[in-house]
Amino acid sequence: MEHTELLKKVRKIEIKTRGLSRNIFAGEYHSAFKGRGMAFSEVREYQFGDDVRNIDWNVTARYNKPYIKIFEEERELTVMLMIDVSGSRDFGSFDKFKKNVITEISAVLSFSAIQNNDKIGVIFFSEKIEKFIPPKKGKSHILRIIRELIDFEPDSHGTNITEAIRYMTNAIKKRCTSFIISDFIQNEEDFEKALTIANNKHDVVALRIYDERETKLPPIGMIKLKDAESGEFIWVDSSSRKVRQTYENWWRESSEKLDYTFKRSGVDYVDINTNEDYVKSLMTLFKKRGLKA
Repeated sequence: MEHTELLKKVRKIEIKTRGLSRNIFAGEYHSAFKGRGMAFSEVREYQFGDDVRNIDWNVTARYNKPYIKIFEEERELTVMLMIDVSGSRDFGSFDKFKKNVITEISAVLSFSAIQNNDKIGVIFFSEKIEKFIPPKKGKSHILRIIRELIDFEPDSHGTNITEAIRYMTNAIKKRCTSFIISDFIQNEEDFEKALTIANNKHDVVALRIYDERETKLPPIGMIKLKDAESGEFIWVDSSSRKVRQTYENWWRESSEKLDYTFKRSGVDYVDINTNEDYVKSLMTLFKKRGLKA
């Protein structure tokens, strides 16, 4: 993509998503993602009803009367976006491809993060780690992320979410909030195990992006389908009710299995349809997390 065209697209995405993050998501994001925990602030004299576990014994011994430690919420977060750049993101049947929705959502989360004074980084993955952008703050950093979201071309087209999760778990040493943004079209044996381990160390949130046409086949006769990740073609008789039903059953069972996996792993998640308003889906997720916090 030419530099001038890329800058125009970056600016367009910035205008739309920055406004959303400032005007709609700011409060919900803040309440949904609380920070890493509590940080020491100061000491004061013990008062009746204070938790004795917070007594600072060194200060108490020095002044010969009890003092306790005061803690404040540690607001600064590290946010990691794990973005699926495999071949299946190029699918779309309405106004937007999956990759367009992924780009906008990633930009919204990025601007929400810096408005909350959080660091943000990105891992682009296919069947391998394509690119790692270390977490930083600042507008210039966010604009770099958006440029990469628009213009990045992966070396591979396959998917290996499990390996991407393992990479994030090991690469980010301190606890972070990690958004996995993918269509989750995969069949990996160790996926649940890797997800559970990651969520025990970090705070993992899953955003599944899907297109309505992926849920069922239209009855239009013989159609030639291409696997975007393997490049293989297959002919399917969509006029057959049995074929259409088999496909719908596969989609439903895959979705139910994924839902079960997220719940067992303790991972918050939301499904986002490319043909619907992702703002509502994100707000629902944020409010759910805010109530749990």
